[in-house]
Amino acid sequence: MIRDTVLEADAGLPQIPPIARRGRVGRRRAPLGVLLVILNRLFRPFRPARERLPAAFAALGLTALAWTQAQAGSPATEGFADLAQKLLPAVVNISTTQTLKKSDEAPDLPQFPPGSPFEEFFKDFMERQGHNMDNVPRKVTALGSGFIIDAAGLVVTNNHVIDDAEQITVVLHDEQAYKAKIVGRDTKADLALLKIDAPGKLPFVSFGNSDEMRVGDSVIAIGNPFGLGGTVTAGIISARARDINAGPYDDFFQTDAAINKGNSGGPLFNMKGEVIGINTAIFSPSGGSIGIGFSIPSNEAKPVLVDLQKFGKTRRGWLGVRIQSVTSDIADSLGLKEAKGALIAGVSPGGPADKAGIKAGDVVLSFDGRDVPEMRRLPRMVAETQIGKSVDVELWREGKSVSVKAVVGELPEEEENKEASQSDKKDNKKSDSGQTEIPPLGLAVADINSGLRERFDLPADAKGVVITEVKPDGAAADKGLRAGDLIVEASQEAVKSPADLAQKVDAARKAGRKTLLLLVQNEAGLHFVPLPVTGAQGETQR
Repeated sequence: MIRDTVLEADAGLPQIPPIARRGRVGRRRAPLGVLLVILNRLFRPFRPARERLPAAFAALGLTALAWTQAQAGSPATEGFADLAQKLLPAVVNISTTQTLKKSDEAPDLPQFPPGSPFEEFFKDFMERQGHNMDNVPRKVTALGSGFIIDAAGLVVTNNHVIDDAEQITVVLHDEQAYKAKIVGRDTKADLALLKIDAPGKLPFVSFGNSDEMRVGDSVIAIGNPFGLGGTVTAGIISARARDINAGPYDDFFQTDAAINKGNSGGPLFNMKGEVIGINTAIFSPSGGSIGIGFSIPSNEAKPVLVDLQKFGKTRRGWLGVRIQSVTSDIADSLGLKEAKGALIAGVSPGGPADKAGIKAGDVVLSFDGRDVPEMRRLPRMVAETQIGKSVDVELWREGKSVSVKAVVGELPEEEENKEASQSDKKDNKKSDSGQTEIPPLGLAVADINSGLRERFDLPADAKGVVITEVKPDGAAADKGLRAGDLIVEASQEAVKSPADLAQKVDAARKAGRKTLLLLVQNEAGLHFVPLPVTGAQGETQR
């Protein structure tokens, strides 16, 4: 390879005729050689200066090279050592223990004759796989990370790090270990605040402004990956505002700084040494880092931690609505020029939205003076709003913009799931009643009666019409509708019979609408479903 490189470089040089390189041919000088001798003698007085020039240029080149290497090599030379040395003492390892009983999911041991070697073999195998074959409770340990935010011993970590823990131990950078108690925890934000009692003041770190972070900014993560402790990794902010379906307030940083199992709850620092994120999750088919990690931005975490310290829980603003995304189909059916905002699918009776006159079918375009570009932004806006504050809510209703005032309430404690568990729908039961096909929608519906209530296990207060059949290749099937679902409204008007639904379809087609907005109720609750009305026309009774 070296030889090839030299040859390639030599091939690019000016080619000197062989005669010039030799200098002499027998006793005769070549014409070029004679010329060089003459020129050499003519310029001999200037030889010292000429000889000094290469040396001068060489020295200049070495100086420039040294300067270039110093500039380019400074990050590599300095790196993050000084910053890491400063921050490491405030980052802690968190160890939790809990008692596990025999797993209900553990497979049963195959039956062999007592004393059989196969019995011992399978028992040893199952125990090596982590199954407790003797049904004896055993202690298990889990590891995570955290960081100290107060000299008195307040420690931040993820809620999932200490979830179900019977004992929590915080291990400092100097290997000192302390029992921790839970000050407060928030399952939705996946944050927990702990307290340890240590003699003297503890090293701590401060939060920075995560809103200032840009994609491409350098960051470092410190934590306890795989129980190794005190591990520093570096990377950049790869993306902002990631929604990974971890909760209703998802707004994660994405980073390529290596984050692995055990890093959860550890800090993500900017180059000032400020905490701008809390490492929470990774995307990894293998279980290890592939350069896609997620951190809770500090500006999202700070108000939660303040509440946890004051009240032991998070106090969030509450509007009392169920919402869904505004798709292009829904926007078309509502007369919106673009798909934006949050569609109100339901309103809690007696809640702030109900008192403000907000109704199902409204689209929230702005809240408290801030635009709502997409549905998932609204829950976070409401949650961050001061409880008791009166806010302006801009709505899209019946083809025009309206504004209402709502007083933000406090999000109540999570209520128990009151929805009755619904048995599997048994479509093999037949009903004597007829049904009406709505070909453009790809479904058939019928009035609710006792036979259909029993067939589809419908609630006693069911309203609207019930879907009795969904065409496999129709629009309803594409949207996930199934037999047994209830159509409560169409075009934001109540549907009381199959004829009502058919009339709404015809009206939408005559008005030039491409879609019809249905309010559907099933085991998932009330939600809006837009269905195209550009299919086959007409309806058939049977």
